[in-house]
Amino acid sequence: MSAQPASAPVPEPAPGRQPSGLFIRLKGHLSLTRVQATLGIIAALLSIGGALYGYLRPGKTVSADKGEIVTIVEDRAGKPVGDAMVEVLTPKDALVTSLASTAGQAKRELKEGTYRLRVTHPRYATEVRQIQVVAGQSAEIRVRLAPRAAPASPTERAVNEGVEGLKKIFR
Repeated sequence: MSAQPASAPVPEPAPGRQPSGLFIRLKGHLSLTRVQATLGIIAALLSIGGALYGYLRPGKTVSADKGEIVTIVEDRAGKPVGDAMVEVLTPKDALVTSLASTAGQAKRELKEGTYRLRVTHPRYATEVRQIQVVAGQSAEIRVRLAPRAAPASPTERAVNEGVEGLKKIFR
């Protein structure tokens, strides 16, 4: 009889040296196309998430030395007046900016200080207000416009009708 040499026991692999069974199974399922597809999907989700954040994030904050005014233009019945011209003037009547109201609202960020607000519309009488802009705050200013008095002369009426006709053409 021949004697077989006793085999030495197999030592345990050192931790971290050889892959575990899970890694070996995972490696069998991975391919370059799967890795690329996974990274592509992650990139797409990050891109969409970034776009949604930019769209849905809260409005921009007002800077430290500026305040915001929101002018709401209405008629006497409380209905919004579109196409009104909102002018922001200094106390000495120098024009700072002019805004067109859309759907009865006009917004603007202004430096802190005192201003005059003039709201005009062809069908309504002009309104002028003194306003104070406070840094870091938003102020809502409601302006109710009264109907304009009827033109005194036929010439003035004809001019106003001509202007209104031109406005209708360019709308």
